[in-house]
Amino acid sequence: MSKKALIIIDMLNDFVREGAPLEVPDTRKVVPVIKREIETARKNGWQIIYICDSHDPDDKEFNRFKWPVHAVKGTKGALIIDELRPSNSDIIIEKTTYSGFYRTKLDSTLRALRIDTLRITGCVTHICVLFTASDAVLRGYDVEVVKDGVAGTAPEDHDAALRIMRNVLNVKVLSGGY
Repeated sequence: MSKKALIIIDMLNDFVREGAPLEVPDTRKVVPVIKREIETARKNGWQIIYICDSHDPDDKEFNRFKWPVHAVKGTKGALIIDELRPSNSDIIIEKTTYSGFYRTKLDSTLRALRIDTLRITGCVTHICVLFTASDAVLRGYDVEVVKDGVAGTAPEDHDAALRIMRNVLNVKVLSGGY
């Protein structure tokens, strides 16, 4: 029997709030879907894991990828939005780049909990969601992505990432309904 974790990626003030440095307007549309996913996860006993950008003020990512300064440790922008506030039993894993696995404790945490299936939500579909899903598949996890629970910066990039995950990585792309 599979053991599942709900993964919530970068639902932070600096991505979600209007006027934020890396505002992704569609993130506000996926909040209700992610809330339902959290309720389902709690009801079914799935571990909930938040993966959050957490940068130093002079992080090289800001120059390398030409991103504005965002999600700086200790700032309000780096906090998970209030609507999706974690509970004490949830796990928060900080990351400094696109993949939730790169130089983090995500893989060791999942293995310690004997989790084999990840159900991914959050933003940005064609960046952090895609690269985290790819790394998960390459590490042998089964991956599901909730199509209406992820947000991209442009519809064509969002759709392309979902196609790549489905057709190349064999990720199950599901709607949020059960």
